[in-house]
Amino acid sequence: MKLYHGSTLIVRNPSLRPGRANADFGKGFYTTSNIEQAVRWANIKKQRENAEKAIVSVYEFDESTLNDPGLNIRHFNGADAEWLYFVTDCRKSKPHDFDLVLGPVANDKVFTTVNLFESGVLSAEAAILQLKAYKTYDQISFHTDRVIGMLKFIEKFEV
Repeated sequence: MKLYHGSTLIVRNPSLRPGRANADFGKGFYTTSNIEQAVRWANIKKQRENAEKAIVSVYEFDESTLNDPGLNIRHFNGADAEWLYFVTDCRKSKPHDFDLVLGPVANDKVFTTVNLFESGVLSAEAAILQLKAYKTYDQISFHTDRVIGMLKFIEKFEV
């Protein structure tokens, strides 16, 4: 399967080092199977960093790895209560021991709903109802060197 990473740099050798501990799924290397989402993220990073370029790095990832019983994988099928609590914990920098985490990305609208839940303005039930109304994209985050090493850089392109 092809995976994409939006950035301002070419990322030939992904690493855990630059990751933020309080990201959606914790510190890791984030990818998506949706090219439009990667392009969008690259452009956001370019604007935020006042960078010269927005770049998408493309990788090949063996999808059969997702069935490897030796890996600790967490897969969320949608923005449900388990996902909401997991994202909330990760944004508070609560560590987890997953190698890979797959699930929806908290884009701007989703991010606002999660923040309202975190601040107590929305109950979990109300937040989930709102989340179901939003179109979400997938993200696949790599949390150990072992799984990051399974990404094979193919190419990059500027957007």
